[in-house]
Amino acid sequence: MSDKTADLAGPGIGNYDDLAHVLPDDYASALSSRETMEAVFAVKNYIEEHLCRELGLMMVQVPLIVDSASGVNDYLDRDGSRGPVEFHISNDYDVHPIDAQVVQAATKWKRVALEQFGMRPGEGICTDMKAVRKDYFLDHDHSSYVDQWDWEKVIRPDDRTLEYLTDTVQRIWKVLYGASRHALELFPQLYDPRYPAIPEELFFIHAEDLLARYPDLPRKERETAILQDHPAVFIYGIGWTLEDGYPHEMRAADYDDWVTETLSIDGRPMHGLNGDILVWNPVTKRRHELTSMGVRVTKETLQQQLEMTGQLDFLELPYHKAILDDEIPLSIGGGIGQSRTYMYLLRKAHIGEVSVTVWPQVLKDMCVERNIFVLE
Repeated sequence: MSDKTADLAGPGIGNYDDLAHVLPDDYASALSSRETMEAVFAVKNYIEEHLCRELGLMMVQVPLIVDSASGVNDYLDRDGSRGPVEFHISNDYDVHPIDAQVVQAATKWKRVALEQFGMRPGEGICTDMKAVRKDYFLDHDHSSYVDQWDWEKVIRPDDRTLEYLTDTVQRIWKVLYGASRHALELFPQLYDPRYPAIPEELFFIHAEDLLARYPDLPRKERETAILQDHPAVFIYGIGWTLEDGYPHEMRAADYDDWVTETLSIDGRPMHGLNGDILVWNPVTKRRHELTSMGVRVTKETLQQQLEMTGQLDFLELPYHKAILDDEIPLSIGGGIGQSRTYMYLLRKAHIGEVSVTVWPQVLKDMCVERNIFVLE
């Protein structure tokens, strides 16, 4: 059996020898670089318009940098091993300096911003978020440059249910499926008999039930296995410790609620009001994560999760105090990877074909050998 602990936090590929077996040898992009950019912006405009319509959102500006002392930056996982880029702004000859961080995601900022923009229950915001994540291994679908539709919506206390989460996920998938049809209409050359059509419906499963199906497999292998039968899935309850003693994946303790007890359809106790959309990418023949999302913590579940992860000192930070003092609203939100989505919908082998960032020479050489041309 593979080591489950080694599978909890990272993206899954840790060296370029392994990546050489992931990148396809028979690849030819259906779109030229110019057509790819036309398709990217067609998909981008479609998703932003329809996501706002489906979820009751409006597009707003989003920060690229935040004050280090604010506590609003996203640490991506509960152990803080993937930290942000930090720098000092000397400002006024260091009389009024600022220690700043480049955002890794706008998860916490969005929840504060709901109040700033005067959002009411059923209303929310969507951002065209750009970020830097310096601690990722750079492979075919992870880069240091990150672009997401980071969105957040005000909800009422009685919306904090699995049913509300499920309805929201289905609305998001409706938009992504519609975007795939839109791209095919504009670029019929995307039709390829080797690649099946994107599923119209998602399959929903709890992390506990996924473990029960594949008790001896690590997390990513469980995801790969379920995607063979259901090529688009939503996995509930990511962060809670499962029956085997491990969470499905490490998840930060101060945004998604992964402790609230829920019930399965047949009445069994489960935990967590969050989850991920994963799809099977027929080009790379691998699992492909598109979005993480969830109902956000209350002041009670925030304290519970921070206690479980040994991070109660976070409660002294402004963002966390605002939750404790009921200064920011209850919400649901998530981040949809833009380049990840373009890669999936446009049948690309590498994320660098749809976004411009830095890559090591070893990866660029590997791609050229396989007829994959990343943007620079």
